[in-house]
Amino acid sequence: MQGEIDSQETVRAIQILGVNDIGLESANATMTAGRVLPWLQPASGEDVWTLWQVEYRDVVILGPGNEQLGTFNLTVSDLSDPVAYAALKNQLLEAAGQ
Repeated sequence: MQGEIDSQETVRAIQILGVNDIGLESANATMTAGRVLPWLQPASGEDVWTLWQVEYRDVVILGPGNEQLGTFNLTVSDLSDPVAYAALKNQLLEAAGQ
């Protein structure tokens, strides 16, 4: 999806990245193996998931000031479904001011 988005003109750039939860560090090597998706691991005491009220497999869409514009859950809406894929892509493009 990042490649598709990069090929479209938007007012603001879109960068997709993953943010792991504290306590799940042991899976970082597996999660990043063979992937190009940037993957962040918060330090202990920086509980991003709680601050953003994240559920497992949420995509949090942020605005230019890091304000939360929306959330899209990949468990509820599997990206192998073309309708779900298009919905997430459209949310990202809308947030970027396409």
